[in-house]
Amino acid sequence: MPPISAEKLRDLQSDPGCVRNICILAHVDHGKTSLSDCLLASNGIISQKMAGKVRYLDSREDEQIRGITMESSAISLYFKILQHNQDGSKDLKEHLINLIDSPGHIDFSSEVSTASRLCDGALVLVDAVEGVCSQTVTVLHQAYLEHIKPVLVINKIDRLVTELRLAPAEAYVHMSKLLEKVNAVVGSFFASERMEEDVDSAKEEMDDEHLYFAPEQNNVIFASAIDGWGFTVQQFAVIYEQKLGMKRSVLEKVLWGDYYYDAKNKKVLTQKSLKGRNLKPIFVQFVLETIWAVYDCTVVNRDTEKAEKIVKTLNVKVLPRDMRSKDTKTLLTTIFSQWLPLSTSVLLTVVSQVPSPTSAQHDRIPAILDSAPGGDLISSELRTAMVNCDAAGPVSAFVSKMIAVPEHELPKNKRQPATSDGEDIRERVRKAREAASKAQAEAEGRDYAPAVETGTMSLADMMSELETESGPPKKEALIGFARLYSGTLSVGDELYVLGPKFNALYPDKHISKCTITDLYLLMGRDLLSLDTVPCGNVVGIGGLDSAVLKSATLFSVKGGVNLAGVNLASAPIVRVALEPVHPSQLPQLEHGLKLLNQADPCVQVILQETGEWVILTAGELHLERCLKDLRERFAKIDIQSSKPIVPYRESIVSQTEMGLLNSADLPRGTVAVAVAGTQVKVRINVRPLPSAVTEFLETNKSAVQAIRMRKSGDAEPAEPIETVVEFDDNDELVSGVVVLGFDEFRLQLAKLFAAEKDNWADVVDKIAVFGPKYVGPNLLIDGTSAGFCKRLLAKTDDFARTPVQDSIVNAFQLATASGPLCAEPMQGVAVFVEEVSVIPDDDDTSAGELVSRYSGQIITSTRDAIRQGFLGWSPRILLAMYSVDIQAPTEVLGRVYSVIAQRRGRVVSEEMKEGTPFFSIHAVLPVAESFGFSEDIRKRSSGAASPQLIFAGFEMLDEDPFWIPSTEEELEELGEFAERENIAKKYVDGVRRRKGLFIEEKLVKNAEKQRTLKK
Repeated sequence: MPPISAEKLRDLQSDPGCVRNICILAHVDHGKTSLSDCLLASNGIISQKMAGKVRYLDSREDEQIRGITMESSAISLYFKILQHNQDGSKDLKEHLINLIDSPGHIDFSSEVSTASRLCDGALVLVDAVEGVCSQTVTVLHQAYLEHIKPVLVINKIDRLVTELRLAPAEAYVHMSKLLEKVNAVVGSFFASERMEEDVDSAKEEMDDEHLYFAPEQNNVIFASAIDGWGFTVQQFAVIYEQKLGMKRSVLEKVLWGDYYYDAKNKKVLTQKSLKGRNLKPIFVQFVLETIWAVYDCTVVNRDTEKAEKIVKTLNVKVLPRDMRSKDTKTLLTTIFSQWLPLSTSVLLTVVSQVPSPTSAQHDRIPAILDSAPGGDLISSELRTAMVNCDAAGPVSAFVSKMIAVPEHELPKNKRQPATSDGEDIRERVRKAREAASKAQAEAEGRDYAPAVETGTMSLADMMSELETESGPPKKEALIGFARLYSGTLSVGDELYVLGPKFNALYPDKHISKCTITDLYLLMGRDLLSLDTVPCGNVVGIGGLDSAVLKSATLFSVKGGVNLAGVNLASAPIVRVALEPVHPSQLPQLEHGLKLLNQADPCVQVILQETGEWVILTAGELHLERCLKDLRERFAKIDIQSSKPIVPYRESIVSQTEMGLLNSADLPRGTVAVAVAGTQVKVRINVRPLPSAVTEFLETNKSAVQAIRMRKSGDAEPAEPIETVVEFDDNDELVSGVVVLGFDEFRLQLAKLFAAEKDNWADVVDKIAVFGPKYVGPNLLIDGTSAGFCKRLLAKTDDFARTPVQDSIVNAFQLATASGPLCAEPMQGVAVFVEEVSVIPDDDDTSAGELVSRYSGQIITSTRDAIRQGFLGWSPRILLAMYSVDIQAPTEVLGRVYSVIAQRRGRVVSEEMKEGTPFFSIHAVLPVAESFGFSEDIRKRSSGAASPQLIFAGFEMLDEDPFWIPSTEEELEELGEFAERENIAKKYVDGVRRRKGLFIEEKLVKNAEKQRTLKK
């Protein structure tokens, strides 16, 4: 098929009923990019023979080298079908398919979030051998949350023939079980949603049948993308309709499932009607056996005679040279490309199953608007236009991410074909001279004056000058990757830009205006310029680089709501510090980091108080990609990066054997401090929080933030305070997350405290503040009789604000943000303020004046007291942990286990995937030990095993970093210097060394004087 013209694609955009917006979602290496290659080949963009090898949408060099997708790419495809009408007439129906290929690696899950929000349907690929993997569950959940229509593609069925050597009947059983597992995952989402809601009896009867995948419903495709074939049950119903003399509608229902064909009586039988006869299921007899026969005569056991018979039976044309070809794949792909072309089955299913933007927005937009912050405040005109996909209404669009494109690749900057008189070359020479002269003038600090050209040059001289002329360095342009929900967008339009923190309750904040400079049709590696784009399409928008950081919502009129806060992305966990090799190039680094921050939806860029630039990434592979982009595209300088910095947490526990008390007169964890002589006295008591309470506070940070805003009367969440120790606290209230109300939060917290044995009664009413950052899992509790500050969770405001309140709260925030072990945040610590007294010596000095004069001393003394009380218990360090999923064959299990054990991980579970030689291993691994883990696993298993690492929170390392042998048994077993390595102390010392803190260690042991012996 010849390539489709750009004009044809532009014309198809104007009819939303002919447009389909889909994305391809799957686990890594399940065949997404190979499938997209087959679809591109149907449009003549790449050769049919190169499909699956080119990986056209993997446009980055590192994507091609690694063989995985790292960035989502979009392309528009043309598809036409001959539609049969009821009156017997036929109509040619043309469609525009906007396809987005997304990554499958867990490090780039934010790319999946951005792709799914723009689409109305998704092709969910599952490997027929590996089955449902960790990322398969993630993308299915993403599709469920976004209310997009999924189509299941069971890919790599060729592996069942060539690798597992299954018989057709065994393959049918295997695929049936795989389909059941996928449906069980989808069913679990529906069940958990019903359990979370307080549903009444009417809602409990809600039908969930439409959620599941069933071949007879035409939402399952059986395929092998690498071999270029695929089919649905509906296609085979058309093939066998006349041969079996059955209606197509009946065949569609019985081709999959436990149905059997009685050839003698020409009837379809159920399992009950078999009466002991040994018949094969219809799907095995009429579908799989034919496919298996093609593989048997071409790939498994080459048989030319049998292949010729099959070619004749299937009525396909094969050239003699293909029949004689020594490459077995050539004959196989030639037969399948004519008999069961993958692109036809996929695009037919997409057109029939995925709704058009008009019907999709009618179902999806109300739920999206209702979940957005302030969604009920949207103007009725905008809401109606978005729901109905009205091209004549006001413009509304959602920008899911920004894409960085080299400026020289933009359509307006691409070279045009040369003219015969050389006028275009003269113009390029003039522009190159002008750019070089301007750059030189700026470097010398003088004003630029354009030179007046004199004389003429020959064409040869101009060509040589153009080749040697060095212009300014190549720059990057940022393009918004957007979905247009309503209206018609044109170049030159002025739009309102709503940032991710915009709240309709405060319409004047986080809103700006921008002018659209360019519009692009995204065609993979290429861009096509557009003048106007109607609603329902995916489009690239130029002119947003100064107004949009990562995502935004665009409206042509006021009264819109924020859709940008709905994106779900994995929290970045791996942190590195960056600096240029040459300090004079620091401005280039800052500019490069700004571009990286805009172009990558998951990366976070932080400027520390020390002036150090730090980036936070989702994982090791994501970090490699960011550093490569900085060096080669954005900053274009040599950059030094520190070793990856991993976050830790500090906590305390109560043990039978603990250190000495801070004071013989005071209970454990209690410290008294006095400032300005004895004029200001503070006594605090530090205790470990119950684990259930700590977990509850970690889960409900958004509720804590909302309560704090309500009590303080703030208009919106405070800006995040970036410090060295925090990495994932985002003060935005992300919509889509269930936030507990004040009464519900207070009630649940009180229940958790009431379940504890110790004296935690009435603690909820005494909570003054949370920390660190006012939302963390630590509590400052007012235990004084008179009350020294306002209570955050008290139902009444009976307690007045005292002068010392701010100093003690600030001390608590500082102490919990930087613990005594290695200056990392605390977790699970309760600080009781038992006594506060302010007694001025001078009658003329008020308590407020005294506290104001000594506020610095009060803060530092109280902070040190909290740390001292912390060390009175048995301290612990919490490690950031990865959840690891590995699929490995039996022969490499031992090597996989040894790598996990060497890196202090532990295996949680393992199970054998039924019908395959693969084991599914689930383990946990410290993030600090994970660097190089994937590479190590692949090397030790010769590429047979590849892990997926997902951040799973923090886990306590049950070892005291200050423990030394003390009893006779311990001294006898371990010696005076504790020959067993203290893992907790090793981690603590590593962090302290990196931060420049004091480390108590002996550099020299058993030193002896050296002698120089003469020969």
